[in-house]
Amino acid sequence: MKNYGVKALVTLSGVSVRTLHYYDKIGLLKPFSRSNVGYRYYGEEELLRLQQILFYKELGFTLKDIGQVLDDPDFNLLNALEEHKLTLKAHKKRIDVLLSTIDTTIQNFKKETIMKNPADLYKGLSKEMGTTIRTVAMDKWGKKTIEQSEKDLLKLGKAGFDSLKVELETVTDTLFAIQNEDPKSEQVQQLISQHYHIIRQFWGSSVTKEKQLMVYSNLGQTYIDDERYMIRDGQPQPEFALFMQQAMAYFAKS
Repeated sequence: MKNYGVKALVTLSGVSVRTLHYYDKIGLLKPFSRSNVGYRYYGEEELLRLQQILFYKELGFTLKDIGQVLDDPDFNLLNALEEHKLTLKAHKKRIDVLLSTIDTTIQNFKKETIMKNPADLYKGLSKEMGTTIRTVAMDKWGKKTIEQSEKDLLKLGKAGFDSLKVELETVTDTLFAIQNEDPKSEQVQQLISQHYHIIRQFWGSSVTKEKQLMVYSNLGQTYIDDERYMIRDGQPQPEFALFMQQAMAYFAKS
């Protein structure tokens, strides 16, 4: 079995010597062996564990939580790698969309593009689908509420509105990638908090601050009740809708 010294591991992983020493101190990543003079050596198992540590750090886990996950007797490395792959794909899609949106936003600013009609808010959907979603929303939350929300969104301009849509798509993609996680977990709830604050911007001034959490929870129920609100790649996603409803309801009560 090949062993790696601290310097070799630093070169392979990009983490600092100080970080490796700290991980050793707190028991997160112990070396495979030590020399008589105290040099640390790491094997293949430690390299894989460090990879998992870095993945979970990228997802926003604390070092304490990472240690608990990796030391859980039920932890499965292959399953973890599959989940990381889905999450990284979501991040890649987010970056691609952000780059595209930045280019579009730059062009829009140069052209001073503005939106004047509520129909502009539904571009990207078929005319029939856009009309249907608007009508359903008015039936559920009231014509006055939806018209006020549309009025506030039009003030953002096309660039601002496009940017808001990208933010929502990004966090939704990430949530979709981890829908098998516990809806009440810290990781999920951090993303739900981002989702909530983005959704609030879509509401504008149409929903009072006192009612925002209640309306947000009701929106989660809407994902279950009406499959048109949770379609991805042209297909309904009932399991994801249930995951979102549970996560949003828990967030609203916390």
